[in-house]
Amino acid sequence: MKTSDFDYHLPSECIAQTPVEPRHASRLMVLSRSGKGPEDDQFINIGNYLEPGDLVVINQTRVIPARLFARKPTGGRVELLLLKRIEKDVWEALAGGKGLNPGLQLTVEGGPAVEIVEKPEGSRRIIRFLEPIEDVLTGLGEMPLPPYIHTHLQNPERYQTVYATHAGSAAAPTAGLHFTPELMSTLEERGIRFARLTLHVGLDTFLPVQETDPREHVIHSEWCEISSETAKLINETKSEGKRVVAVGTTSVRTLETAAQMNMEPGYVEPISGPTRLFILPGYQFKIVDAMITNFHLPKSSLIMLVSAFAGREKILNAYEKAIQRGYRFYSFGDAMLIL
Repeated sequence: MKTSDFDYHLPSECIAQTPVEPRHASRLMVLSRSGKGPEDDQFINIGNYLEPGDLVVINQTRVIPARLFARKPTGGRVELLLLKRIEKDVWEALAGGKGLNPGLQLTVEGGPAVEIVEKPEGSRRIIRFLEPIEDVLTGLGEMPLPPYIHTHLQNPERYQTVYATHAGSAAAPTAGLHFTPELMSTLEERGIRFARLTLHVGLDTFLPVQETDPREHVIHSEWCEISSETAKLINETKSEGKRVVAVGTTSVRTLETAAQMNMEPGYVEPISGPTRLFILPGYQFKIVDAMITNFHLPKSSLIMLVSAFAGREKILNAYEKAIQRGYRFYSFGDAMLIL
């Protein structure tokens, strides 16, 4: 297995710069793991592929306005991108600027002072705010859109799912951006259920795997949680022979992490803590029966995950067809349903 096995060429015009309106108007490619070529549909029709009793598992994380600007004592401007909170007032961040060494104190524009505590590697820094930041972050920070989106987002809420409640992500779980309250109500009326879990997404999600052999890649750690109520719903669904439909790779990672914690095969335990689960082809899925996902970056851990679920050749063939058929890629792009 090589990282280059998961590469493909994407014309820049295929990268969606703005979201469609309404959310459920995006296109939907339906890919059967056992059938022939992919079908084309609209996301609003996703209920046609689901059955009463199916459980759709969504990630309720909410993106924080994690991009801040600060000033050095000399007046030089520094960009800080908060990745995750380590403890009270202490964060892991990406810092853009020179001379950002431990001990340096910065002042957030319009906000509190912040000190560089550690310099782990590259542009990563451990920083400590000298006053609480959470309560004022909404007024100070900007939404951290992925680097491939160059168009200004008029409404920051369009980079949140409609069910986002638990703040903590540096990026959106984008497969969920296609759902609207109206569509969710329609699905529930058909007997399709929803369950919520949480995984706070880190920016490493967007980084390509650098190692030649992906098995040598150290996957990023992300905090996740499945409540006892959600675990019960999942286990009931599996016992009834119905499908667990994961919305996004974040839900997949969380569900499969919870399955590894359970001694009984095919069921999950409630969990709360970090996961480093790296899903590559050859992985045996224990919980996820179907997956809703977007189109992912070449050589990323995410395209490796969906390749593990559907098969590498089938995924790359579907991606090639999606490019030919004018699908929109990445965070604000169209969706894929893998059955």
